[in-house]
Amino acid sequence: MDWFLNLLNTLLIFGGALMILVFVHELGHFLAAKWFGMRVERFSIGFPPRVWGFQKGDTDYCIGATPLGGYVKISGMIDESMDTEHLDKEPEEWEYRSKPVWQRIITITAGVIFNMILAFFIYFGMTYTNGKAVLPIQETAGIYVPESSILNEIGFETGDKVIGVNGEEVVYFNELVSASEITVDDLNYTVIRDGQRVNIPVSSNYLDSLQTRGFLDIGYMIPSKIASVPAGQPASEAGLEAGDQIVSANGDTVLYWLQLVEIIQTADTAINFGVQREDSLFYASITPNPETRTIGIARPQLHNLGLETIDYGFFESIAEGYNQTMEQTVGILQGFTRMITGDISVTQNLGGPIAIANITKDATDQAGWIGFWNITALLSITLAILNILPIPILDGGHLVFLLYEGITRREPSEKVRMVAQQIGFFLMIGLFIFVMFNDAFRYFGL
Repeated sequence: MDWFLNLLNTLLIFGGALMILVFVHELGHFLAAKWFGMRVERFSIGFPPRVWGFQKGDTDYCIGATPLGGYVKISGMIDESMDTEHLDKEPEEWEYRSKPVWQRIITITAGVIFNMILAFFIYFGMTYTNGKAVLPIQETAGIYVPESSILNEIGFETGDKVIGVNGEEVVYFNELVSASEITVDDLNYTVIRDGQRVNIPVSSNYLDSLQTRGFLDIGYMIPSKIASVPAGQPASEAGLEAGDQIVSANGDTVLYWLQLVEIIQTADTAINFGVQREDSLFYASITPNPETRTIGIARPQLHNLGLETIDYGFFESIAEGYNQTMEQTVGILQGFTRMITGDISVTQNLGGPIAIANITKDATDQAGWIGFWNITALLSITLAILNILPIPILDGGHLVFLLYEGITRREPSEKVRMVAQQIGFFLMIGLFIFVMFNDAFRYFGL
């Protein structure tokens, strides 16, 4: 039953995000078409068959049974419906084909524009209402590098203090892992090691996916300070308290939480811990629970690590919303470029509905509504970029024909446009099948 409820929750969260994205995209096309006097025959969320709707004026507002998209059907336009009946008649003044090229270009690109605007408003709204959580670099004491980690393979060492990325020093940790930075061709980090500045280039051999490019995690920087000690656990029985910091284990220096966890989980006997409490140092011998491999301590929360919240005024939030939108857009474009050039794996990075649903659910579980809106903004930008690709049946494919018409002063033949639409249709079907199978192989181990 739990698996069913979890699946239902995932579908509801994903469905909510998808409905928002599709509605906003199609609303862009709809409003632009109506603005220029075009007749809109149908505004559909979801693809046929039609399951519910109502007629108002010339437009059928409806919901389709296939929820993975939507469409606006504009009179006089060759679109995914492959309707060509209007071509035997002279253009009517309310038809798409009778309007100037510039009006048709705006109508076609309005969906993409609205998706970008949606992302901007989400980032603006979250910044204005919640501020921006940042971790100043000076608050970090360095990183812990496990021997089996990708950090170690790349060339990082325990104690390195990361101060810059791609040749630029930063003020906040957030800037080290921004989408526009970690997707560049020659990713590299600057660290302070034993008082010296060291540059660490990150070879693409270690980063086959965009997910592993986010290897630098704040978890590697958490100090070995205890946030709480539940009663009845080995640590509480040994006298440890919240606020204590474990500084050694069996004589070896301990600075980081992950380092402490590794020591506890691999121990077979009692561990002699050195514990710093305010200005005093004492020792405690603790045997980890043999079943759970724990001693009963909790790690410090992010707000105890020097995490700060920057509050923005209205106009500052507008600028920050724009900056976040552009940063994510650049990151996505650079990621697509790296997939196309073969620098990173397509199968590891290209996700379909299953992958997107899981990512949306995880983001919501981890950060609540903030996580939901963050991933919705990211998906909105991704949808805009995908739709503007010059592939027939997508907005970008229609745009190519319109640009051709605007330059040559003649419209491509109906036959060419129909063939292009059919090719685009089969390309999209093929891509959909590929990502569905790819998702299944990744998530279900098929």
